[in-house]
Amino acid sequence: MNIHAGPVKDLIAKSGDASKYTGNDQLVIFDSTLVDMQESGLTYVVSHSLTKALNSKGALDLSVIKSGYDPLSAYIEFREVNIYKKDGTVVRLDMKNVMDYPAPARAIYWGAREKMIAAGRLEAGDAVEVVQFRKGFTYALLQGDDDKYIPPMRGHFYDIVEFFDHNPVSEKVYQVSIPRSKTLQFRFYNGEASVSSWIVKDKLVYTFTKTDMLPLKSEPRMVALSDIEPKLLLSTSPDWLTKSTWFYKVNEDFGSFESTPEIKAKVDEILKGAKDETDSVARLTHWCADEIRYSGISMGCGEGFTLHKGSMTFTDRCGVCKDKAGMLITMLRAAGFKSYPAMTMAGSRIDYIPADQFNHCVTVVKLHDGKYKLLDPTWVPFIRELWSSAEQQQQYLMGVPEGADLGTTPVSDPGNHNINIEGNTELLADGSLKGSFSIQAEGQSDAAVRGLLRNAPPALWSQNIEKEILKLWPRAVVAKTAYTDPAEYRENAEKICIEFLIPGFAVISGKTLLFTPLSAAEIFKNFQGQLSFETDPAERKYQFRDRCSREVNIHETMTLPTNCHAGRVPASLDAGGKSASYKGSYTVKGNTLEFTSKAVFTKRIYDPADWPEFRSSIEAQNKFSEKAVTIEL
Repeated sequence: MNIHAGPVKDLIAKSGDASKYTGNDQLVIFDSTLVDMQESGLTYVVSHSLTKALNSKGALDLSVIKSGYDPLSAYIEFREVNIYKKDGTVVRLDMKNVMDYPAPARAIYWGAREKMIAAGRLEAGDAVEVVQFRKGFTYALLQGDDDKYIPPMRGHFYDIVEFFDHNPVSEKVYQVSIPRSKTLQFRFYNGEASVSSWIVKDKLVYTFTKTDMLPLKSEPRMVALSDIEPKLLLSTSPDWLTKSTWFYKVNEDFGSFESTPEIKAKVDEILKGAKDETDSVARLTHWCADEIRYSGISMGCGEGFTLHKGSMTFTDRCGVCKDKAGMLITMLRAAGFKSYPAMTMAGSRIDYIPADQFNHCVTVVKLHDGKYKLLDPTWVPFIRELWSSAEQQQQYLMGVPEGADLGTTPVSDPGNHNINIEGNTELLADGSLKGSFSIQAEGQSDAAVRGLLRNAPPALWSQNIEKEILKLWPRAVVAKTAYTDPAEYRENAEKICIEFLIPGFAVISGKTLLFTPLSAAEIFKNFQGQLSFETDPAERKYQFRDRCSREVNIHETMTLPTNCHAGRVPASLDAGGKSASYKGSYTVKGNTLEFTSKAVFTKRIYDPADWPEFRSSIEAQNKFSEKAVTIEL
């Protein structure tokens, strides 16, 4: 049905077009959210948005309107969807055409759904208005019929509101009404907003408004947008300590970590012959990491903040992070340890307002010295660590009986994730090179090297090793490959060796041989994460991240033809500083040429001020790959 529009039509006309917002597909003219909190913590949310297509891609993206939800904890409905055509007419969509279907899923099958309605063919200049109602919350803690939309921490409210979008936003408004008996904490991060509050009957009403927001120009490998862009955090929970003790109690009351005779028998089997406390913790952590498959299905009571019972996970041998963490807690307790769950946020920062900024569950164990140790059975399958150092500089909250404040995982020493590349080669007078190379690593670097074998069928292991040298020298002939059994990761760090012959390795001109040693040419480059960074930008505005802190030591001894002397050897390089550094050099003694380098990268998350050191360290290593050595016969 076609109708005429008044104020909305004027907003669209005055909003601007593609010439004003160059490079953008859509314009969000307004985005309003009204939240009404009840005493129980239940919230009723009405969102109202108007989005304009600036080009054909934006029109195509607007042609289907959809919204996801979990029926176990939330209810949503489209109340209005109106299409404002650029010719001035308005089409009001019939809400009977809204479809409700299972959401696409991979690895986690918790019954999430989506509601969708088709807007049909749109053109640049058309706009879509959407009014949606929602009640409930994000994390599911299964309860009775009428209570399932009340959040797990009954009587409390929190929200995380992003004041940014991948499209420009003319105006965004967030308004929340809470009972006057509640105390609301809030903070606006990474920017400013207009804030007001007033009393309306028995409610306190807070309104946050921000206008004229443009998409941020991203930088490669920068931290999460939520760490940089404007966002609002709100919570009625008084502090993280309160959340910690609640998290502890809700799992103890549910009996999440009760053992069974079968679990105790398996624990005794695993710990038979254990040397000490550290060995016992390691054995149980690795069993849960390796033997519980990551696959989440809805299993009844025990979703969200309440961890499924260990007996269920032990029987099913599968689950998500909280199930693997809960299984480890159950086994540690069966072994006599004090162990508890912890929540963290993989991929972005947790800020200090106690809103639930969590997406991952891990384990803590209290050692005999009274200190807590973090364990992560989800992130360490076939990895020599017990806590993945890909999670360093990451916030976490323990659910312990005495309560805990928000903590931050420490930086892991780069030496814990070393890579050692050793070459022993001989350059022949005809320009061929023969010899061997090996790589051995530790920590997260070991996981990367081990992945060359673990992530492929055994029949391809030798082939995958050969590829490392064929990438640099396609004419190489591999005589032999050797490797440590990747399944025996607890006993040995992975070591890979390759023996080869490379015809025509050096370019010959008369009596001059010109070449770049394989070590300087960045053999095994794939395992040196720093070399994947683009170094073109001279400066950075935002924090950036690598996989992990790292130390790379490379050494090659090359025997040269007899009666030769060095013609030109690249000069030594010393670059970087405290946050990242690189040293590389050549030495010549008789007919022996040695190349040695050491690269150290001290963190996972770096500040913009660290970029010059980080960048110069990578560029120094790359320079050796571009410069050749010459010898005279």
